[in-house]
Amino acid sequence: MAQEDLQKKVQLAFLSAFYGNLLTEKQRRVLSLHCEEDMSLGEIAEEMGISRQAAHEALARASAKMAEMEASLGLAARYRRMESGLGEALSLLRGRNYHQAEQVIEALLVWDQEDQHGL
Repeated sequence: MAQEDLQKKVQLAFLSAFYGNLLTEKQRRVLSLHCEEDMSLGEIAEEMGISRQAAHEALARASAKMAEMEASLGLAARYRRMESGLGEALSLLRGRNYHQAEQVIEALLVWDQEDQHGL
């Protein structure tokens, strides 16, 4: 279960890079303490002077809000797709597979244009 908890924290931290500024100050603080400082809900509650339940609710709301924004906007998924494609192109370039690298980059550009225009 610890691995699953760690993956959830990493995902929350990743989403906060894209959507964290759209959360309330309290949600951002709870999220930061949970993900970056690895504090438990009890520790967060003590640090912030709130109940454990309030810490839990703030974290749950932040998580839900970021998941909703990602479902609507897809910025994190878009970033991951671009990063993966560029990594593949770089690997191909390092292997001197210039034609294949060019094809990967062209495919990313086409995907980017279609994605931006809703095609």
